[in-house]
Amino acid sequence: MNNQNTKIIFPQNSSMFSNVNKDILLSLYEDMFLGRNFEDMCAQMYYRGKMFGFVHLYNGQEAVSAGIIKSLKNEDYVCSTYRDHVHALSKGVPAKMVMAELFGKETGCSRGRGGSMHIFSAPHNFLGGFAFIGEGIPIAVGSAFQSVYKKQVLQNTKTLSVTACFFGDGTTNNGQFFECLNMAVLWKLPIIFVIENNQWAIGMAHSRSTSLPEIYKKAQAFGLPGVEVDGMDVLAVRKVALEAINRARSGEGPTLIEALTYRFRGHSLADPDELRSRQEKNAWLIRDPIKRLKRYLIQNTLVTIDELSKLELKVKNEVEDAVNFALSSPEPQLGDLKRYLFAED
Repeated sequence: MNNQNTKIIFPQNSSMFSNVNKDILLSLYEDMFLGRNFEDMCAQMYYRGKMFGFVHLYNGQEAVSAGIIKSLKNEDYVCSTYRDHVHALSKGVPAKMVMAELFGKETGCSRGRGGSMHIFSAPHNFLGGFAFIGEGIPIAVGSAFQSVYKKQVLQNTKTLSVTACFFGDGTTNNGQFFECLNMAVLWKLPIIFVIENNQWAIGMAHSRSTSLPEIYKKAQAFGLPGVEVDGMDVLAVRKVALEAINRARSGEGPTLIEALTYRFRGHSLADPDELRSRQEKNAWLIRDPIKRLKRYLIQNTLVTIDELSKLELKVKNEVEDAVNFALSSPEPQLGDLKRYLFAED
């Protein structure tokens, strides 16, 4: 991948599936199916009053999370946004711990203190969700910097750990985005900037908010590769992710990936979603990344319907178990109100 801006939009029946083995295909399908079912369950629990505050669901964008994060290694890092549940699941944070966090329970991955927008897990190198747009980008740059520092200064013999930093199209008009791109290129940091361009920043259409709608072209000003990819095609995303990861891990520096995708629900569960037209929604709904992959797998006899049915049942049971775990988990104790503010011995 060179420093020229590139656009990679694979057709639905692309031959790119041919060099991906069955285990990877099933892993990607399972991850996306888990993300979708988890979020649908979150909607149910929210409307039943089991979780509170703002909850931003990821429905429709699963191919981006699976395509990027499932291409990483365990020692790599992920930095998310307020739409962070599925990113955490893709990184390996157990569904029951994410659900318990959404319920505000002590068994949650942030001990019930973070809620929907602050999912965090140190054991999984998941750096957290961030409520304000853009604030996670400097954190991700710091994560990438420590990987280089360990290798160059502390003489760590391990390969560089890569950081994947996710944010939306609205964030790319903020200062942190440009400042961090500059630093990442200047220091050749092992980081991937992933723009989940779902076309809307809350109620602002992307085309109305930026002077250059093709965000990936902004990479050219800083001298890093900018790639546009079909964010509704998990293997298209995976292909560009693997190239960017290999580039970062080999010390060649960052890559900017703009994944064109769409959220199927409103901005949050409190959003009536009346600003987007029905025609626009329908045009994206027919490109559902999960149905798209499932259809291709079955039509090309890469897996059987029975195999997918068993996998789907397993995922649904996992989500049900996560809800039961969250419901039965204890609330945080009032005496622990100030706990976890600082590192403990």
